Amino acid sequence: MSTYKQAIEANERLINENGTTFAGINPEYAARMKLQNRFQTGLEIAKYTAGIMRQDMADYDADSAQYTQSLGCWHGFIAQQKMIAVKKHHGTTSKRYLYLSGWMIAALRSEFGPLPDQSMHEKTSVPKLIEELYTFLRQADARELRHLFKELDAARAAGNNAKAAEVQHHIDNFETHVVPIIADIDAGFGNEEATYLLAKQMIEAGACAIQIENQVSDEKQCGHQDGKVTVPHSDFLAKIRAVRYAFLELGVDDGVIVARTDSLGAGLTKQIAVTNEPGDIGDQYNAYLDCEELTPGQMNNGDVVIHRGGSLVRPKRLPSGLFQFKEGTGEDRCVLDCITSLQNGADLIWIETEKPHVGQIGNMVNRIREVVPDAKLVYNNSPSFNWTLSFRQQAYDAMVEAGDDVSKYNRDELMDVKYDTSDLAIRADQMIQNFQRDGAAQAGIFHHLITLPTYHTAALSTDNLAKGYFGEEGMLAYVKGVQRKEIREGLACVKHQDMAGSNIGDDHKEYFSGDAALKAAGEDNTMNQFG
Repeated sequence: MSTYKQAIEANERLINENGTTFAGINPEYAARMKLQNRFQTGLEIAKYTAGIMRQDMADYDADSAQYTQSLGCWHGFIAQQKMIAVKKHHGTTSKRYLYLSGWMIAALRSEFGPLPDQSMHEKTSVPKLIEELYTFLRQADARELRHLFKELDAARAAGNNAKAAEVQHHIDNFETHVVPIIADIDAGFGNEEATYLLAKQMIEAGACAIQIENQVSDEKQCGHQDGKVTVPHSDFLAKIRAVRYAFLELGVDDGVIVARTDSLGAGLTKQIAVTNEPGDIGDQYNAYLDCEELTPGQMNNGDVVIHRGGSLVRPKRLPSGLFQFKEGTGEDRCVLDCITSLQNGADLIWIETEKPHVGQIGNMVNRIREVVPDAKLVYNNSPSFNWTLSFRQQAYDAMVEAGDDVSKYNRDELMDVKYDTSDLAIRADQMIQNFQRDGAAQAGIFHHLITLPTYHTAALSTDNLAKGYFGEEGMLAYVKGVQRKEIREGLACVKHQDMAGSNIGDDHKEYFSGDAALKAAGEDNTMNQFG
């Protein structure tokens, strides 16, 4: 028996048991409302999506072509439209996630107004946005199911049993818009207890995967800015454990932790690691400090010194009090960070790089996999990269290495439009197109994300509309550039009243008030102009 029919029959039994108390309750309407609201809490979502993500990780281990992807969303509506588009164009939400960027919360959702990505925004805005994203995805479920229910009613009214059976099959096998989210907790917003408390709220809001980075919480910088300061491994591992405890406390035993290292671009540390014996993790961290050997007579007032290998060494200390790492150690520190995190509770790693280069990423992942064979990477396909220039330069370098003639190209000016139709530019675009596939196959990248794409799409589309609407095009700028495209490309959002829930509300009024319901979707509703 179909799950839809089972739900109706269960309601019929409940109504009969309650007699007149439930008079006027339609068992099928109640079943519809329940199906339209499958997830009652964010914690249910976290448990459901954690299972999906774990299966996806196993699928990737078996076949690297089974990588996953996401786009960063800064509003529930953006997330909703993204997943509606995914189902429309690709038929399934499988292997597609949401990403919640701390950068976009800081820039777009803080009560302070736009802020840089330095953990200055309210930390409670993170779980609030997670809750908002899933509220909109659940509403997308309700809307799509509502259309299926109306198709079922129409098929029944027409006596078309075959069509009714087909629609009921779609209802029984409905794929939800609710997908996993990887949520950014920055550097934990304080000490490990603060990290634990925030992680709990994020999980309760629906997060099955939490990303945390190894920067100092109160010195936190965007991964693509200068001035990043890392913490010793023991400090970072304490926060990883705090997140795991939060998952376990809430019953999300398979919750996912993504450990991000910023060491490739971070040349500073705020503190010297505690070490108890040569070669322990603290000693390995301190080994990368830029130091000079001393004799007792060379020490100055207030100097900090380390006893290492039988000698006294003085770490280079900046006027800010920060200590400096040796130049050229970033990659080695990244590898150590990742291995240490994976051996101490993290499930996935994230290496913040300065450019998108499969070879560079793959070299680090291969070193990590020598110790942790199933290491998997989450990679930021960042808008902070100049993708066009980077890949044209990579194509140029490959041509030079192959002995090809590059005399007609200037490597430093490859962004110039004059190169757009050149063989080099075409080759570079193919490399960009294949970057995610190549990265998954050659660099251990399980999940590809773009942190803030919808920040840029909102800016670009608004710029295009404003340019025309306030210029000569006037209303044609909207009609031609927006509405006509919505209609012809089949965007459900062209019926914005329906997208906002007006028709769902009408259904509820009918359930509650019957023929007396005052509904909005009558013949005078202008949305009818869109068919």
